[in-house]
Amino acid sequence: MDPVLFEIDERGIATIVLNRPRQLNAINLAMRDLIWEYLLACRDIPDVKIVVFQGNGPCFSAGADISEFGTAPNVFASREARHERDLWLEMLNFEKPLIAQLHGFCYGAGLELPLFCDVRVAEEKSQFALPEVTLAYIPSAGGTQTLPRAIPAGAALDMILTGEPIGTQKALFWGLITKVAPTKELEKVMELVVNNALLDPAATMEQRKKLVVYET
Repeated sequence: MDPVLFEIDERGIATIVLNRPRQLNAINLAMRDLIWEYLLACRDIPDVKIVVFQGNGPCFSAGADISEFGTAPNVFASREARHERDLWLEMLNFEKPLIAQLHGFCYGAGLELPLFCDVRVAEEKSQFALPEVTLAYIPSAGGTQTLPRAIPAGAALDMILTGEPIGTQKALFWGLITKVAPTKELEKVMELVVNNALLDPAATMEQRKKLVVYET
């Protein structure tokens, strides 16, 4: 199976789907590169108006694929790959609305990717965490910067330092997600969110400006 699916519908809505359900959509290098390529295509195709991220299977994403950790030839090659195909910077500067449809586990990179989106809609009983501390490293896809800009700093610090997951009600209260929907209502809520973004893309993207740190 293709690890990432991509399509553009007649309304100009592009959908990028994480598609490694047996691996809980753990994001490996091949997936990261494909998402980066599809996002560039969405940037350059005038007909694309909105990008929606989804995950196939039981969850959006359980995080980075740790089986690939330490497989780069050296630290310099690893850094070069990140700089040449910087997915997170591309998302930060993307000039069209980004919407994340979330369910199940949204851990590590599976939470950091949605944090770069403008709207995050979650199915009830979803769980959110940055568990990197349990593996003795810090969130490496921008989480230390984006999370405290999305939710209160103390709450962000607690999530980063403990790695403990939170549920949808606390996530909604803190502002980590925009909307919560029962399973049966998720598609309907997503349709409303997408329609609002089509009507007023500038307003939809207003929150992402908070993620940018300007140098003085």
